[in-house]
Formats: sequence, C-alpha cells, structure tokens
Amino acid sequence: MFKIYILLMSTLFSGVVLAQTDEDYIEIVQSALKTEKKAVIAEVMKFTKEESKVFWPLYNEYQQALSKANTRSYNLTMDFVDNYKNMSDEQASKMLESYFSVDLEILKVRHSFARKFQKILSPQRTIKFYQVENKINALISFEIAQSVPLIETAIAEEK
Repeated sequence: MFKIYILLMSTLFSGVVLAQTDEDYIEIVQSALKTEKKAVIAEVMKFTKEESKVFWPLYNEYQQALSKANTRSYNLTMDFVDNYKNMSDEQASKMLESYFSVDLEILKVRHSFARKFQKILSPQRTIKFYQVENKINALISFEIAQSVPLIETAIAEEK
C-alpha cells in the first residue's frame, strides 16, 4: 500500500509533465490525481463486484460535490500566494473567514455522503474508505503546505 502512495505522490508532484500553460498543467495534475486516487482506494478497499457497482457511481457523485469547494480552496491558496507579502489585516481577516467557510463546506459534503456510503457499505467499510481518503488528502495537503510561504507580518517591521 505504501508503494501506491509513493506512486500517487510522484505522479502528482513530479515536474515530468509538459504542458503549454499553468492551467494545462493543473488540469493534467488533477486528472492524474483522480485516476491515482481511485487506484489507491480500489487497492485498499478490495471491493467485491457488487460493492464496486454501487460504490464508484456514488464516489463520482461525492467527488463532484466536493469539486466546487476544492476549487474555492485552490483559488484561496493561489490568492494567498499572490498577496502574502503585502496583505492588509482586512484582507487577512477576509481570507481567514473564507478558509473556514471552505472547510465547513467540505465537512458538510463529507458528512452528508458518509450517510450515503453507509447505505451501500457497512459502517466499518465506510470508516475504512474515509481513512484512506483522509490519508490521501493529508499527503496532498502536506505537499501543498510545503510550497506555500508563511505570511509576512508587521511584527517583523517593528523590530
């Protein structure tokens, strides 16, 4: 299983992919992520044919529901990266509220779909799915966090 995680991360974060623009690159990475994420989930969950028939359509619906919030999160991160050096307190406050709003939106989607997954999987299998999902998301978040700088604060100027 660890090898699959390494493959996922190397696929997503290697600079091997050639793209015409940043948007092309992002689209390629997102597509690779979706494919590799599904492969990891399938490998870990070891679905029966019956489970697979009902799980993947619901999973696709789940990912579609998360798409809007994930796009908002990405846009917030890019906005931060573009403005972190000269961000005003007002901008920082608005951004913080936006981050919390996105987190709540994601949590609501995850919670509502947990109920749906439990209708097709046992509660234990549903927890296992969410564990795998959380581990993948943690790896992705770690990679993103490594590349996002800390905000430059006014405290440094006061010294």
